[in-house]
Amino acid sequence: MSEANSAPERPGLTPRQARHVRIVLSAFIMVAVGLALVLRIDSTHSFLTMGFYGIALILAGSALVLSRQGRTRVATVVLGVCVALALGAEWAVAALR
Repeated sequence: MSEANSAPERPGLTPRQARHVRIVLSAFIMVAVGLALVLRIDSTHSFLTMGFYGIALILAGSALVLSRQGRTRVATVVLGVCVALALGAEWAVAALR
């Protein structure tokens, strides 16, 4: 058999490595959202802000659990929604003032 007939190795992460990357990323985003929540509560005492950041924390935790169960693609979507929600909510609350 020649080298031309053999399939090249597919570059990228193994499923296990992808899970670990998503778990670390989810944990990092949870810490960042929690820190942002603490800082926002210091500056404004809005239940709306607390609710949005609370939902973002829940979604980041859900992404972490999904990654541990091997559902990395779903976890990526949930994590993206989490970040978009936190940023969008922050912008919307700031626009109301």
